[in-house]
Amino acid sequence: MILTVTLNPALDLTYRLGAVRLHASNRVESVRQQAGGKGVNVARVLAALGHPAIVTGLVGGVNGQALRANLARSALRDELVEITAGTRRTVAVADEQDTTVFLEPGPPVEAAEWQRFLAHYRRLLPGASVAVLSGSLPPGLPVDAYRVLVELARAAAVPVVLDAEGEALLSALPAGPAVIKPNAPELTAATGTADPARGAELLRAAGAGAVVASLGPDGLLARTPEGGWRARPPEHLRGNPTGAGDSAVAALALGLETGIPWPERLRHAVALSAATVLDPQAGRFDAAAYHGMLDRVRIEELDPAPRRAEV
Repeated sequence: MILTVTLNPALDLTYRLGAVRLHASNRVESVRQQAGGKGVNVARVLAALGHPAIVTGLVGGVNGQALRANLARSALRDELVEITAGTRRTVAVADEQDTTVFLEPGPPVEAAEWQRFLAHYRRLLPGASVAVLSGSLPPGLPVDAYRVLVELARAAAVPVVLDAEGEALLSALPAGPAVIKPNAPELTAATGTADPARGAELLRAAGAGAVVASLGPDGLLARTPEGGWRARPPEHLRGNPTGAGDSAVAALALGLETGIPWPERLRHAVALSAATVLDPQAGRFDAAAYHGMLDRVRIEELDPAPRRAEV
């Protein structure tokens, strides 16, 4: 079973209305609330694909109670660890043109709470086929938190898919995550180059097994031990991109678990990510669009990567 880790989950609120008017009152047409955070979204997508996942991370307060209640209603396995401070919220305001997202800061985590989580994580690892580590770190956690989690997973022979940015990502690379999935801005910030192929090679040289860069509507670029590929959606889709990257991570985790060839992993990741744009809520996707796009995703093999890349 795939283990998803969300150290900074959120209670997601989605407001839908016809059009947003800035600096004015806006009447909301509908409100939806669900458990969120990148790893939770990954677990929700996996469950929709028929592959139940374990949800763990840190949760607390009234928002945390609502988050856990939603997990129960969604039949997602809850292995979250309670902390004293309250879980954050995110608010997505979606109209007919676009979506604007407001992200609250995460709750402070005490050192003893972090140690309690690490002990719980160790107990979960023997039952995991893949560990997915996703999202930001809440205040109080060490910047190398993901490095610690990758090392523990590798010691348990569990490969890791890591979706993080900045120092949290860079500090984890020497521990050897199997796959990392930065988006284009995160890749540029981490490597100092705007060339995604070059940036992917730099991060592989720093310790990542494979790098899959999300290029937004232009799909994915992957540099792996087996080669490099570009995977593009059949068309540009308008909608809510929130959670599209999490759907790609879900597909990559499944590909790692099953061992299907990399071009097929990328085909599923692009189709699933694109289908997520068509659903207004993160962690959900248009199933008909997903299956309809699979055979139309365009896969292009890249030139062989250089043997070495300096960091």
